[in-house]
Amino acid sequence: MPLVAVALVIVAGLLHASWNFVAKKAGGDLRFAAFSSVFMVAVWAPLGVSLAVREVPQWGPGPWLCVLGSSLCHVPYFLLLLRGYRVADLTVVYPVARGSGPLITAAVAITAFGEAATLATGLGVLGVTAGIALVAGQPPSASTEDRARVWRGLRYGLGTGAAIAGYTLVDGYAVKHLLVPPLLVVFMSDTCRTLLLLPLLLRDRAATRALFRQQWRHALAVALLGPAAYILVLTAVQMAPLSHVAPAREISMLFAALLGGRLLGEGHRGARLAGAACMVAGVIALALG
Repeated sequence: MPLVAVALVIVAGLLHASWNFVAKKAGGDLRFAAFSSVFMVAVWAPLGVSLAVREVPQWGPGPWLCVLGSSLCHVPYFLLLLRGYRVADLTVVYPVARGSGPLITAAVAITAFGEAATLATGLGVLGVTAGIALVAGQPPSASTEDRARVWRGLRYGLGTGAAIAGYTLVDGYAVKHLLVPPLLVVFMSDTCRTLLLLPLLLRDRAATRALFRQQWRHALAVALLGPAAYILVLTAVQMAPLSHVAPAREISMLFAALLGGRLLGEGHRGARLAGAACMVAGVIALALG
């Protein structure tokens, strides 16, 4: 992989971990996801609208079903991720979500789509599993509340990972088999998700206004950092194979472990950093398999 592509992927991983750090700091719920979605649509509009005008009139049912499916997967993704950040540590929820997503995707690809399992796939499963075990590990002296907090993080991380696997499979089918441009998949999915979440914002307008005043800066940061990370990944894909770029971007797990440990003061920094490293290695092995 060219050094420029490697640099882009590393920066993209840092941006991805950063927007999750911002989301953790915001402590928001699905309304925060709705605020972020509105901002995302606005950020992507110049590119998204021009692509949509050219491409969408030619769509059949398939692309529309993929966009709807991706949006329906993203709603529980944000619900579980944000709730996990409210009740557990970033250094547990984020790496477990990012590591288990590719693991679940690989399992579905093997069992449902008949893809072959290789030695690299097996090593990848072991790497991700060992990483989750390290992240979940607690010393004998850990309090009951600490143990409960970790288990909550594992549950929400795995649930988020399942949602990641869902939209990855749907988006991958749209891009690879239906030849929908990736930018358009993202923009249309964001737009559809915004429409799905709009009733939530309108249900209690006074509460929505109060939360927006508190959280709009965090939501705008998520909307800027998330698309920026994805644009860098797409640029790297133009320079190097997707099979190399996709797993390499999971270096974001290491950045999240460092951010959570250093800036949020979350405990067991060494074990969680080692666990994130194991999951990065496991995801790379899964991609190679």
